[in-house]
Parts: sequence; structure tokens; C-alpha cells
Amino acid sequence: MQLAHRLDLVVEPQTIKMAKLGRELRAQGIDIIDLSLGEPDFQTPVHICNAATDAMAEGYTKYTPVAGYPELREAISTKLKRDNNLDYPADQIIVSTGAKQSLANVILSVVDPGAEVVIPTPYWVTYSALAQLAEADIKYIPCSIDNDYKLSAAQLDEHLSEKTRLFLFSSPCNPSGSVYSKDELAAMAEVFERYPNCVIISDEIYEYINYTGQHESIAQFDSLRDRVVVVNGMSKGFAMTGWRLGYAAGPKELIQACDKFQGQFTSGANSIAQRAAIAALTEDMTPTHEMTKAFRARRDFVLASLSSIEGIKVNNPQGAFYAFPDISYFIGKTDGEMTINNDEDFCMYLLHKGHISSVMGSAFGAPGCFRISFATSMEKLEAAMQRMKDALGKLK
Repeated sequence: MQLAHRLDLVVEPQTIKMAKLGRELRAQGIDIIDLSLGEPDFQTPVHICNAATDAMAEGYTKYTPVAGYPELREAISTKLKRDNNLDYPADQIIVSTGAKQSLANVILSVVDPGAEVVIPTPYWVTYSALAQLAEADIKYIPCSIDNDYKLSAAQLDEHLSEKTRLFLFSSPCNPSGSVYSKDELAAMAEVFERYPNCVIISDEIYEYINYTGQHESIAQFDSLRDRVVVVNGMSKGFAMTGWRLGYAAGPKELIQACDKFQGQFTSGANSIAQRAAIAALTEDMTPTHEMTKAFRARRDFVLASLSSIEGIKVNNPQGAFYAFPDISYFIGKTDGEMTINNDEDFCMYLLHKGHISSVMGSAFGAPGCFRISFATSMEKLEAAMQRMKDALGKLK
């Protein structure tokens, strides 16, 4: 069968690939500790689940409006004002089947084939995949661990041009956990002011998993107001990964374009998940805050453990639930059976010799690094860190 050429533009995410390899080994009876996927190990809070049950009983089981229930869009509008001091009325918000669809809607709405898209590295794997699907000309900006993997305003100015149609980034960042301060975002905003044709996607899905105490959005700057799209969702901050619900807030014209695309792709998002999301955004936030406290404790343990291993260089992630160490030290080393030639070999070595599933940094545009998730129990993290130390200690 002859398949469409656009399939050549899409590859399987390495995050999913590594998790799949781990499951295959586990099926063979090997005890694999999975640190590859970014999925909170907490259950969805009870009051959110109760809202879903109530929704079914009340008959919320029919098709939903393409852009989402008006009540949910109003709840998102209230949340954006309450938590971020951002003014987005309901008609500038669209609800989608996960933040990934929100990103796809925006990218396909603004990027023509050959348009320039700028992405700082490391980046979430789907950014580049969606830009490639849109047949964009992608320009990457490498960011170093020495600068906490963050983009400076000077770097941004060097890489933007009159041709740049889209810039996308996340804060807190997946995979590095880096968080941009208000001053850093303000400096970037001054640069963006000189490039009025550039739309900015600000992925804020890890907003609540923030150890600095204050989340800052680039959407707060009035000069960028008409071309910033804030993308967020329910999966990370509310442990609602399987509910598949995200949203985007931005200029009305662009949100209407997203509505047009979504109307053909999926139509409205799941009715029951939407009613649950209203409860999540408007009711008790204590479970979310408690999860963040647990993630902070796990982060501190993982960072201390990684820092004790010779050759591993770590930054101090201020958000999300990932560590993204530089492992350049291990390139060229061997245990006598396996040789580490790159970051993919490093992750395969950990998988087969340490029985730990992780993700290679090259998947995120940062060769020489690797990502581990600490969104799992402390017991598993303790075992994984010991396995890692033992396995890496055999490399010479």
C-alpha cells in the first residue's frame, strides 16, 4: 500500500518508545523501573472524580460544543485572571482533547509550508514533530546547562528574523524543569516587540508544579497581547492524564481558526472530562499543592543522588518533575560489553544493565543529556538511583 508522504514527517516520540521497551522487558519478567514518562503517580483528586460521576447522572453524555462548554471556558477565564492576572474572555478560549491538540490547532492555524518556526532546545518532543507536520522551516536555538537550559534575550534576538512566523517554548520546561522569571520574560518581550509577525506559543502545562512560588507568563506583557497563545491543560497539575483535556487562550481570530480545525478533527472534547475540569479549576486546590510538595521532596532526593555520581552534571530544576543531566562524561566509556557512543547508547545501557527506563536527550534536541521523571514513588526512586550508581560505576 502506498501511504501519504506526510507520514515521513512524523516519528514515534522517544518518550513513548522508551516506555514501550520497558514494558516489553517487564513482560519478560525483568524488574524495570520506569522513569521515562511524565505521568503523576497520584490518583485524580476525589472531588474531581465525584464531579464526573455527577455529570453522568445529570445527563452530560451528549456531544459538546466544539470550543468547549461555556461554563468550562468561563472557569478557565476565571482561573487565568485569578492565578495569572490575564484577561481572556470565554470567546478567546478553546478546550481541546489534551494540550497536545491545542498545540496542533495553533501550529496548523499559523504555519504555512516553508514558514520559519523557532524553538529553543531542549524542547518537548512534540514541538518539532508538529512543526515538521506543518512542513515548517525549523530553526533551533541550543541552550546550555550552564545557563540552566534557558534562552537569553540576546540569543533570541540573534535567531529571530522578519521571516519568523512562530516561536514556541515552555515554562516550567519539559524536559529541563527550567523556569523563566518575570525579568527574563520581560527581556524576551522587548526582543519580540521588534518582530511583529511572530506568534508566540507559551506552553504552561506545568504551571502548578513550580518550586519558585510564583508562575510568570509571557502573556502578561501588553505589547505582545495580540500574538501570544497560552496553552495549558489538566493532566499534570491535577493528575488527570487519562482525562485528555487541554486548552488554549489567545487572540480571538486565532482561537476561531483553531475552532475551525478542531471542528473537522475531533469536534468538542469529552463531556464528562469537561464537567470534571470545572470542579478542578474552581474548587479545592489543596490536592494540587500537596502533589507539588511531594514532587519537591522527590526532586531534592534525585538531585542529591545524581550529584553523588561521578560524571553526571545536573542543573537545579525549578519546576515540572524531571531531571535533565548532562552525561557527556560517559561518551566513549564501556563496561566491556556495551560501549557508550551517544546519549541513546547511554539510555539503552541503563535500560539493559541498570533496568531503568529513561529518555535520551537527543529526543529533546539536546544530545549528550538524558531525562528522568521523578513523578513516581520515593521507594522506586531510591531503588532507581542505587541501580544507576551501580551500573554507571562499571563504565571505564
